[in-house]
Amino acid sequence: MSTPRLRPVLGTMGAYKPGRRPAAGQVMSRLASNEMPYPLLPSVAAAITAALSESNRYPDPSVTVLTERLAAKHGVDPGRVAVGCGSVQLVQELIGIACDAGDEVVFGWRSFEAYPTLAAIAGAAAVPVPLLDHHLDLTAMAAAVTDRTRLVILCSPNNPTGPALSQAEVVAFLGQVPRHVLVVIDEAYAEFVDDPAAVNGFTLLDQHPNLVVVRTFSKAYGLAGLRVGYAVGTAQVAGALRQVHLPFSVTIAAQAAALASLAVEDQLLAQVATVVELREPLRKELVGMGWDVPPAQGNFVWLPTDYSDRVTAVFEQHGILVRGFPGEGVRITVGLPEDNAKVVIAAHAALVPQ
Repeated sequence: MSTPRLRPVLGTMGAYKPGRRPAAGQVMSRLASNEMPYPLLPSVAAAITAALSESNRYPDPSVTVLTERLAAKHGVDPGRVAVGCGSVQLVQELIGIACDAGDEVVFGWRSFEAYPTLAAIAGAAAVPVPLLDHHLDLTAMAAAVTDRTRLVILCSPNNPTGPALSQAEVVAFLGQVPRHVLVVIDEAYAEFVDDPAAVNGFTLLDQHPNLVVVRTFSKAYGLAGLRVGYAVGTAQVAGALRQVHLPFSVTIAAQAAALASLAVEDQLLAQVATVVELREPLRKELVGMGWDVPPAQGNFVWLPTDYSDRVTAVFEQHGILVRGFPGEGVRITVGLPEDNAKVVIAAHAALVPQ
């Protein structure tokens, strides 16, 4: 019997591996997926409930109100904003509008796990550039740009290792990259950054028309389950993103939740500030016991280790779900104080040979 003919590239790429969820009835500290530890604010929950009552209708395909609100927030024309079903969808669409088969996508590695898969889906060649001491190596990334390069992705803060790029080094990098190459700064964790020297991509958009900034409501705004992200660039790029969007992919509930979150942004950013306050003491405790934890600017810390499977298992024995990357390290979300106390105990146990 003949079988359907599928694309050969599928045999060379793996599917995205999400952080593990607790089994039914299992009580664990969920620190694998960089989710916020706080429940929805009442006004946001109410907005979602009200929106669900209209779920027999399609959502606004242009996401008009949210687009206008985001444009006002960042001081740009609404035509420069594209809203999508999470920032990862927007990165996929950016690769899609920039790359034909055989073109190249440059990114640091290790970085966000989806990047090489999204390049492969588009038929583009992934060009991973090794990190330098857990940081994106912009000198090496600039050198990796060739005549076939159509898009470069800068993840800042870098997921999963944690450091953020500086404004100065990104400006220098943009001066080295040809203007026809699209540069995407993935700022999914930007709200957690407290380093004053860190890059803010929005301040560079007007000087660099080949730059796009991508952000999400999944992390700081606590809407991971509703999938809302947005990109800001030139009107040409934003318009192209709208051309390739999957229709109605940003649901009625997601649009309502994002708008309600912007209305209480001060409260949400206060929660973010609490996570940031907890992050550095946790990192210092881990460093003090012998872990080589790089600077952390997201809502997570990174434990570099060749024995990630064993370390992940030790954490699970202590009632904690973390995200292991085989042979490279373990990423741990900064949780509530009681979660972080458990992390310290587990991390100490994981140092002991077993």
